[in-house]
Amino acid sequence: MQQTIQTNLKRMKNFLGFAKSYLIRKNPVKAFVNEAIATIKDMLSINKKRKLAKYRLNYQMYKLNQMEKLIAANNEHVFLRGNKFNEMR
Repeated sequence: MQQTIQTNLKRMKNFLGFAKSYLIRKNPVKAFVNEAIATIKDMLSINKKRKLAKYRLNYQMYKLNQMEKLIAANNEHVFLRGNKFNEMR
């Protein structure tokens, strides 16, 4: 009986030691605080990210419009261009 109690106490002590080591290594409170801080930083910087995305989108639209104008200028099928229109008459 006494040996059984000692064995169980030894196992309990081992388990508590493993649990303590785990909590020291993978501190869940610290991880939660770090996640909360990261979320708050993201929320505070979302306006800056939105502006950056808007700038990138506007830049891409500008480049697309430039490309479309260049293609239209060099396209022989644009019938209202001056030279081609005069030659067709």
